Amino acid sequence: MLNRKLHLPPKGEETFFLWGPRQTGKSTLLKKCYPDAVWIDLLKADEFRRYLDNPELLRQELPTRGDMPFVVIDEVQKLPALLDEVHWLHENRKINFALCGSSARKVKRGHANLLGGRAIRYELFGFIAGELAKDFNLIRIINHGYLPRIYLSKQPRRLLNAYVANYLKEEIAAEGLVRNLPVFSNFLNLAALSDTESVNFSTIARDCGVSSQTIKEYFQILEDTLLGRWLPSFRKRPKRRVTVSSKFYFSDIGVVNFLARRGYLEQGSELFGKAFENWCFHELNAYNMYTEAFAEFYYWRLAGGMEVDFIINNMDIAIEAKSAQKITSRHLKGLRSLKVDHPEIKRRIIVCCEKKWRMTDDEIEIIPAAQFTTMLWRKDFF
Repeated sequence: MLNRKLHLPPKGEETFFLWGPRQTGKSTLLKKCYPDAVWIDLLKADEFRRYLDNPELLRQELPTRGDMPFVVIDEVQKLPALLDEVHWLHENRKINFALCGSSARKVKRGHANLLGGRAIRYELFGFIAGELAKDFNLIRIINHGYLPRIYLSKQPRRLLNAYVANYLKEEIAAEGLVRNLPVFSNFLNLAALSDTESVNFSTIARDCGVSSQTIKEYFQILEDTLLGRWLPSFRKRPKRRVTVSSKFYFSDIGVVNFLARRGYLEQGSELFGKAFENWCFHELNAYNMYTEAFAEFYYWRLAGGMEVDFIINNMDIAIEAKSAQKITSRHLKGLRSLKVDHPEIKRRIIVCCEKKWRMTDDEIEIIPAAQFTTMLWRKDFF
């Protein structure tokens, strides 16, 4: 098993939530970290029914004195009522829990007990380059995606088909998150076409035959089920008119490729470039979460179209993701235009597929993709 970069606390030290999209390896990581924990798997039908009818069984089955066990509850979002018992046991018997789930929607929307802020929140992403080490292959990860089982598979499309079907069946239909599953399924395909771009709710709504408000709610479902996240625009002290709408990124590029029916992505193609941008955002987010850097991410775009993919914090770093194997002056236009509006920018970077690091005369760093991830984990950026 590959070593994951997310470091969970020692057994019994604290109670925490572990969130992450389906099949990122949450259960595998918990079993590796806590092999002797008491394990409650709510994905098992009999286990789920037992606690659904009588959540107090959790309190009755755990010891009342002596050495307290460490307890893992997997798929906790399926039974939010159980969190009241967890809260009581944590407070009164000092029992610590790992609460694992793939969707916080039912927990948050149902006003479930979130343990009064006593539980730390961790999030597990799909594979990142630093975990794969020598096994990292950019072409493979762009085409297969980040989910461990699918990345390692020789037949990723078959598994991606099953992944999307299970998401619709178990995450959306089973939890009653939408009324019209066929419309939501069509929405998924259209949303994938907007990956890495500003979202036009009206256009997607028209194509789906529903209201813009419904499409906004559908995107909220993707965010709550950890299938994607928003990237807001940077709007502080603009000298020229800037775009204000947010961009949306799916949490796995393999899922995007499947939903958008992209086929195999060849290096040098436009679609490979879009997928490369998604991968860069994935690496930045994973690092930010795993190291608890608490950086804020934005993108910057002038109303006329000039754009920079990622701004970190308050103009600390600007990063452009360009999958080109040779960076030319046309690739530098966004970063140079940004410098005009924001001369305070501290560092400008292009992550690309060139072979060696270099710097332009106006101090824009050209960094190869593999070196970018190495520098990231050396904390050379933030």
